[in-house]
Amino acid sequence: MIYEIRTYDLFPRTQPEAIKRFGEAYEKRKQFSELVGFFYTDVGPLNQIIHIWPYDDLAHRQRVRTEAAKSGVWPPKIAEFIKHMTLEIYNPYPFSPLLTPGKHGPCYEMRSYILVADQLAENRKRWERALPKRQEYSPLGCAMEAELGTGNKLVHIWPYKDPNHRYETRAKTEADGIWPP
Repeated sequence: MIYEIRTYDLFPRTQPEAIKRFGEAYEKRKQFSELVGFFYTDVGPLNQIIHIWPYDDLAHRQRVRTEAAKSGVWPPKIAEFIKHMTLEIYNPYPFSPLLTPGKHGPCYEMRSYILVADQLAENRKRWERALPKRQEYSPLGCAMEAELGTGNKLVHIWPYKDPNHRYETRAKTEADGIWPP
């Protein structure tokens, strides 16, 4: 399993129309493969949309993208709104839950870190040890490392009921010495 994460930095005040057009095109695109995540930013870098696609492997990704493009239903007509695009391919940690389609939030925290290259294996071990206890406080969406794109990058996604739930959970896990790993 791999995840393709695309982040589009949009021109200011174009996000609502970009989301609308993306959604309209996605209604036909999902016949080829479903999204497991579509987010827009409220905190952090503004004017972004982020979409996450699951694939079995790079060959599966290429087949699906080729078929969707040939059909004429994809990509969505939003190029005029995109100032900058980032594309990265991720491998989920073996002990991480996998992202699944559905409403798990509605508030999500998506964190990313660039790790020191020789600390990737140690970081993975710390996560594996700490995650079972941490998930007693709230579930993890997924933790994954970049395979293609930004090197040594870790991304993790956590669903929450609302921003207060996020704050309270993080404060409690820190006070209890559970998190960060």
